[in-house]
Amino acid sequence: MNQIDHLGIAVRSLAEARKFYEKLGLEVMPEETVEAEKVRLAMVPIGESRLELLEPTSPDSPIGKFLAKRGEGLHHVALHISDLAGTVERLKSSGTRLVSDEIKIGAGGHLYIFVHPSSAGGVLLELVEDAPVGV
Repeated sequence: MNQIDHLGIAVRSLAEARKFYEKLGLEVMPEETVEAEKVRLAMVPIGESRLELLEPTSPDSPIGKFLAKRGEGLHHVALHISDLAGTVERLKSSGTRLVSDEIKIGAGGHLYIFVHPSSAGGVLLELVEDAPVGV
């Protein structure tokens, strides 16, 4: 089923962000690091979606650069896609600009790829598929 998977929020401090969302009565999941993206993150489940709190582990990471340029705030919108490989092929064949050429493995083993904002109405769009069975 295609749906909003999560909203990615760039933060300077996961610890501070965690405190805020816990004050709202929300459960913040344990932190996870995605080395390839140089980011530490924690998910906050809300209904059938989640907020993804993103803290850079390096100033030269995508989130580090975002924070330096724009400050804390909404970084991306992630859509859950049931056939990521097929969707990516359709997008590539139609000339959609992607941030990378290949599907990557991210938090929780999920597969993902980013659509460049120039092809998605100014929004950085992440397409996410569940982790393959057995991962």
